[in-house]
Amino acid sequence: MPELPEVETVRRTLEHLVLGKRIDRVTILYEKIIQTDLLDFEKINGQVIHEIKRMGKHLIFMLDHDVLLIHLRMEGRFFYKKEHQEIKKHEHVIIHFSDHDILTYHDVRKFGTMHLIPKDKYLDEGPLKLLGPEPSSLTEDELYHKVHIRKTEIKAILLDQHVISGLGNIYVDETLFRAKIHPTRKGNELSLEEVTRILYAAREVLLKAISLGGTTIRTFEAMDGVHGRFQNELLVHTKEGEPCPVCGNLIIKMKVKGRGTYVCETCQI
Repeated sequence: MPELPEVETVRRTLEHLVLGKRIDRVTILYEKIIQTDLLDFEKINGQVIHEIKRMGKHLIFMLDHDVLLIHLRMEGRFFYKKEHQEIKKHEHVIIHFSDHDILTYHDVRKFGTMHLIPKDKYLDEGPLKLLGPEPSSLTEDELYHKVHIRKTEIKAILLDQHVISGLGNIYVDETLFRAKIHPTRKGNELSLEEVTRILYAAREVLLKAISLGGTTIRTFEAMDGVHGRFQNELLVHTKEGEPCPVCGNLIIKMKVKGRGTYVCETCQI
């Protein structure tokens, strides 16, 4: 699944391709991806893309009057091509520009979503309304208060986008390893010092991953042919049975709230 660094890489790639372009029309081949009434969605026609932002794992296309909000979910990605080029299987939404270039949204699992929301309401309506702040926007005390009231596992807390946004399975594993915190520890049992370690580790992991274009595992690509390199920096995630890079004991895989989780039970306590 694309996480914050992967989505940021997509955002930066798209900026070079579509800023300033006028949307001529949109062809929708799989309607369930569009979360806005289809007639209202037609308001996108004729609008110009002025800026592309990101909040958590959401892409935000700033248009003339509206915001196109996109969540890639498990396997969403984009292809940029000329209008005459073949539309392939699983390309479900096609944005046609006035210069005859197109941007297609490709999603094998069809889990991605698109909302068209008025520009003055996009922070108060739709998916962003309850989205938590990113690690870079949180103080140690703020995260501690969010975590300390929860009696569930710290991994589950960090995956909750209402608590803190942008972290997914890969980066939570890497964060907790660097912070030396076991993923099954309960939030209400963690000290301020431990939560501070988690916050600093999350920032470090995300910044490093962004600088390397994200992590390419399984099918993720930022755009056609654009792959991240952070998978070469992973310390525990996917490393089951390999020696811990710190202590040399074997990394194990367990389930935490149904999510595959990689941990060194010597270093993480």
